Amino acid sequence: MHNLKFLIILFAVSLMVVSCKNEGTDTGASNATTATKIPTKPLRTGAAIPAAKNNTPSTKGGLQWTSIDDLEAVAKNSNKKVMIDMYTSWCGWCKVMDKNTFTDPEVIKYLNDNFHVVKFNAEQKQPVMFKGKKYEWVKGGRRGVNMLAHEMLNGRLGYPSLVYLDENLNKIKVAPGYKKPDQLLADLKGLEAI
Repeated sequence: MHNLKFLIILFAVSLMVVSCKNEGTDTGASNATTATKIPTKPLRTGAAIPAAKNNTPSTKGGLQWTSIDDLEAVAKNSNKKVMIDMYTSWCGWCKVMDKNTFTDPEVIKYLNDNFHVVKFNAEQKQPVMFKGKKYEWVKGGRRGVNMLAHEMLNGRLGYPSLVYLDENLNKIKVAPGYKKPDQLLADLKGLEAI
């Protein structure tokens, strides 16, 4: 049974690589800090993405997502840390993380109990306010970037990237790359002492 699953996964990855080569994009899958450009179809199930246009919080997928616009108000009366999922609409590994990691029951429980979670499209064109500063989209590269993502990621625009903030919304660390559920839980639990 495990061999069949392995063969199916291997076949699927081969198709994505062939698709990427045919479209002239890089896969970047072997390097977690490299921006991945794997074209994939939108997730059909398990996606935990709030609507970017209206910035409303969402509990889709079991996680209690907060919009970046509401984060300061929500975090003000709480002693929870913050995890921001920096993603893009074209990022294949971001979608895999939505499907496989952010739907894991243990991850959902741990995040909901201990963190405010935010999903932020790094290429969002709508300006956002964060900690009294306005961040706008800037044209550049293929799709541009919202300067909040640029600042939070220290200019290293690889996706997915998780940004961890303390209870006062100060950056603790950036964790670039795809995380399996056990890897994400290890990262999250490692922040307890900070």
